[in-house]
Amino acid sequence: MSGRSVEVTLTKAGRTKIRYPAEVLAEDGGRLSVRAPWAAEGVRDFGFVRFEPGDVFVEHYWRDRWFTVKEVWSADGVLKGWYCDITRPAVIDGSGVVVEDLDLDLWVSADGSEVLRLDEDEFAASGLAASDPEAAARAVVALDELEVLGREGLVELLGRRSSFGSARPDPHERS
Repeated sequence: MSGRSVEVTLTKAGRTKIRYPAEVLAEDGGRLSVRAPWAAEGVRDFGFVRFEPGDVFVEHYWRDRWFTVKEVWSADGVLKGWYCDITRPAVIDGSGVVVEDLDLDLWVSADGSEVLRLDEDEFAASGLAASDPEAAARAVVALDELEVLGREGLVELLGRRSSFGSARPDPHERS
């Protein structure tokens, strides 16, 4: 399966937020891993990290987890960190993956020194707790789980033997 192209679609509140092509790196039935260049226009500076043209994202989607993990690599192959989205479980088929963003996010810096919970105000304002209390509760549990993983090292979740600061695979090369 490695090397085929799929379409990644991120939705939010029932609307398509962004859609872009990605290259499949691995698929094991429960998880799909893809590689894609930074898909938005221009630079997005969050203060703690900049996403910019040339950046490469190695993205991991699960059919049974309420989050996605995106490894963010600079154009010259340096890991910037992990951007994690709290989402409903991914819908994965032969042509692509669709995930629904639930507003909560987590950032983990490459050296593991920064683990930041993001957009909790957006989540509270989204009304999900009232419209779908079960999904809201699962989203909060997923953020808590990811925060622990972020502090202990996301590499185990992603199936890597290395730890923060160790050599990582080149995101520009096929695995």
